[in-house]
Amino acid sequence: QAQLMESGGDSVQAGGSLRLSCTASESMSWPSLYCMGWFRQTPGKEREALAAVTNAGTPRYAESVKDRFAVSRDLDKNTLTLEMNALEPEDTGMYYCATTPEVLNCHQLRDFNYWGQGTQVTVSS
Repeated sequence: QAQLMESGGDSVQAGGSLRLSCTASESMSWPSLYCMGWFRQTPGKEREALAAVTNAGTPRYAESVKDRFAVSRDLDKNTLTLEMNALEPEDTGMYYCATTPEVLNCHQLRDFNYWGQGTQVTVSS
């Protein structure tokens, strides 16, 4: 059973918006859910960290998306959300939800431990 499940990926026109969601399984331990984040993978490119938020609600953003994307989480529902606005064709890719229990990794948006299967976002010009 997948521990992290993403949803909300779709095909949209440039300038449009999408909302991605990630639901964590109840079987995941509380420490492992300290920090939840979103990453993007585009063919031929390295996986890119986008945003993350701790269980205290403190968000971290990559410079490339901080003015267009917003990350949030609902602790009661074990969900993570990514609101994406002003989408560009360069935002096309597979979007993954991931978690880490490590403060430094969350702050630096790296070395996340648990990963979902991804949801595809396609932005056409």
